[in-house]
Amino acid sequence: MRMKLWTTATLVLFAAFVSGCGQAGTTPTVSKSTPTTATPASKAEPNDGWWCTEHGVPEGICAQCNSKVAADLKKKGDWCKEHDRPESQCFICHPELEAKFAAQYQAKYGKKAPKPAE
Repeated sequence: MRMKLWTTATLVLFAAFVSGCGQAGTTPTVSKSTPTTATPASKAEPNDGWWCTEHGVPEGICAQCNSKVAADLKKKGDWCKEHDRPESQCFICHPELEAKFAAQYQAKYGKKAPKPAE
């Protein structure tokens, strides 16, 4: 009888431990759809697809990412052959252009643009 009581008590405690107490403040379980590397919204960079972080221009006009945009700009003669990018987006030949695009980012998001990777 004593062994049966001990086994039952152990199972009850184990079940309570596994199920948790349900109080607020407990750690939520992570589902497959929940990103595990989330950062607080105040620290996160905008991720609405508008900005090409790698090249420092709006994504819709990034000729280094979009071959159609590149082809259109080449047709118009807007191409830096030395650096293989549009002249209007060549921060190497025209460093002032980086500030121009960064101002667009700041106007949209209210903070400084991230430095382009290249």
